[in-house]
Amino acid sequence: MKTVNFEIITIGNELLIGKILNTNMQWIAKAITDLGGSVVRVTTVRDDVNEIVSAVQEAFDRYTDFVITCGGLGPTFDDKTVEAISKAVKKPLTLNRTALEFMKKGHMLRHGGEKGRYELTPSKLKMASLPQGATPLFNPYGSASGVYLKHHKISIVVLPGVPHEMQGIFKEKVIPIIKDHVGDMFRREGSFISKDLPESRVAPLIEEVMNKNPLVYIKSHPKHTPELMLELHFSTVSEKKEKAEEDVLKAMKDLRRLIVAAGGRVEKLRN
Repeated sequence: MKTVNFEIITIGNELLIGKILNTNMQWIAKAITDLGGSVVRVTTVRDDVNEIVSAVQEAFDRYTDFVITCGGLGPTFDDKTVEAISKAVKKPLTLNRTALEFMKKGHMLRHGGEKGRYELTPSKLKMASLPQGATPLFNPYGSASGVYLKHHKISIVVLPGVPHEMQGIFKEKVIPIIKDHVGDMFRREGSFISKDLPESRVAPLIEEVMNKNPLVYIKSHPKHTPELMLELHFSTVSEKKEKAEEDVLKAMKDLRRLIVAAGGRVEKLRN
């Protein structure tokens, strides 16, 4: 089973100064993981062409399968992502007629089918200028289309930073692209609580179980309570649903047994 690796690049000064919580990164990472992809790196950069180009090219150098950027697609002076992608892939920006039609269609949808002249302002022309050969991804909630293109064997997806716009494009247009590369994968997760043993004592037990169950990833999360308590989270992906469930349940059983044998207690996770 080939792992499809993803890098996420989120863009915006507001993220780096702590004004905005980077919920887009979390949402995209979870969506990719649920689809069976592997997020290997997340980078955040400011609204600067050179910084964006550098982050994208570094991802290229690592031969990742997918680069997904989020942010910087609007009409203002500091929306520089598409310009940076153009430089990174060495393809000139050209006016994309499909992107223009998408903008007009989106305008009509958001204004209840309002008719009349659709003025092509410089800011709209800016948002419709894409790297040569790129495919616009329709944005039903805003003016700026998402962008999809290939650079050698690397897939690039460019998304807006407004959360509902990003999520709308991702659900409608990006998920099919990812599934085409990842295939039909099934993700299975499980969790339980370990008590009475410190994390340092449980850590070698986790390693032992992961060595016996190499397809399952186990992560410990300490809980801040008066008693010693760890949440243990198990996850795997497989091309077969039954295999994913079997692997997670076996790893959970193995670790439960070791924890109890070491003097700990195991309880179900209560949310």
